[in-house]
Amino acid sequence: MISREPTIARLATAQALLLEPFGLTPAHLSRALAEITAHKVDDADLYFQYTRSEGWSLEEGIVKTGSFSIDQGVGVRAVSGEKTAFAYSDDISEAALLDAARTVRSISSAAQSRRAKVATQKIAKSRSLYGGEDPIASLDSTAKVKLLEKVEQLARAKDPRVAQVMAGLASEYDVVMVARADGTLAADVRPLVRLSVTVIAEASVKGTVRREMGSGGGGGRFGLAYFDDAIINEYVDQAVHAALTNLDSRPAPAGEMTVVLGAGWPGILLHEAIGHGLEGDFNRKGSSAFSGRIGQRVAAKGVTVLDDGTIADRRGSLNVDDEGHASQRNVLIEDGILKGYIQDAMNARLMGVPATGNGRRESYAHVPMPRMTNTYMLGGDKEPAEIIASIKKGLYASNFGGGQVDITSGKFVFSASEAYWVENGKIQYPVKGATIVGSGPECLKKVSLIGNDMKLDSGVGTCGKEGQSVPVGVGQPTLRIDGLTVGGTA
Repeated sequence: MISREPTIARLATAQALLLEPFGLTPAHLSRALAEITAHKVDDADLYFQYTRSEGWSLEEGIVKTGSFSIDQGVGVRAVSGEKTAFAYSDDISEAALLDAARTVRSISSAAQSRRAKVATQKIAKSRSLYGGEDPIASLDSTAKVKLLEKVEQLARAKDPRVAQVMAGLASEYDVVMVARADGTLAADVRPLVRLSVTVIAEASVKGTVRREMGSGGGGGRFGLAYFDDAIINEYVDQAVHAALTNLDSRPAPAGEMTVVLGAGWPGILLHEAIGHGLEGDFNRKGSSAFSGRIGQRVAAKGVTVLDDGTIADRRGSLNVDDEGHASQRNVLIEDGILKGYIQDAMNARLMGVPATGNGRRESYAHVPMPRMTNTYMLGGDKEPAEIIASIKKGLYASNFGGGQVDITSGKFVFSASEAYWVENGKIQYPVKGATIVGSGPECLKKVSLIGNDMKLDSGVGTCGKEGQSVPVGVGQPTLRIDGLTVGGTA
């Protein structure tokens, strides 16, 4: 059997779903782009998308909700200087496409008509990072329900203090096609799955019932068969362990202290406090704490931060971004020196640098902007146990909940969902209510020890920016950071 090259196969899938049912061909796309470029614009593109989503949730031992949706449409964009004109429609037809094209071309300051030469179509370079299977079809409904029931049964069997279990299973099959004014034609077929587990544990303490919560889960760009018994057990262990640990927690001390961050998901602090500040739009506008600092030291020696959209099967990875550029492995900070920003096409053009494969949008109804993919810090040479043992008095935060950051100042606030008080190099007891307060740029300079245990999160991250949400990944090794402010309840 002769198989097609993956890039060609993805393009064929996209055309079969997004063009052929509506009587469209690549020639129609060229005609629409010619309508836009008949007026002078710097850039233009068409973004077609077909998304099928399914979700199941279990609570109190019963699968209570199930959802299924299909959405499709096209977004049409013209860019002139810093201005963007954008129109979208869920009607994929030649008439709707041409109407949107005529609407967005009005952004041009040179409104006179001119003859536009249609660029020769060329297939964009891309990656082959994940399969193109439809994860929704990878298990039947009965098997999906049984999977969630297994989660519930496993969690309750772990400990009699487990009082409530909630589980969710989400699947998505996303097909996109991008046609650009320069003739670029790109497509991607993106599977995405996630299994989440939340546990509530109860214990009676001096006649008072105490309840605490823990969570676990993960996923990526593959089918539902990934969630085998071993993976399910791992997620359930995470959730039950966190809930039971928090049952024994004491109020967190407050003040300035040494903080050790665990490996993996605590990289969410890196994502929020540093990653957003390295996105091209904030730096072009001068509103980031990192603006104009390329080539300068912004972190301690040994700190190397990457944004990498090329890791196989990862939640934040992309074969091509939402502007048709192949994803890249971008070094943002190397050994403490700022090397670059992540860019979409418009900000790259205005800053005079190449695009980095980070143009992302939530859907065809949204404009692209520079967004992270998988953002992480490389490991160092210290054993994690050695780093914890180095703390005289301080906090070990092994997991995080939510947080927020001010891009301009770089200041952040994060809540630790699982943390421990450490004295004389030994973990004393778990604490609750710890918040980490600091400045992203200053935090990087205070990194004093870097573990050799770098790992990525399990595949649960979703990033929000300007009202748009996209799947992302984070990661880091165990880190010691000196002199962070901890807000506590003690």
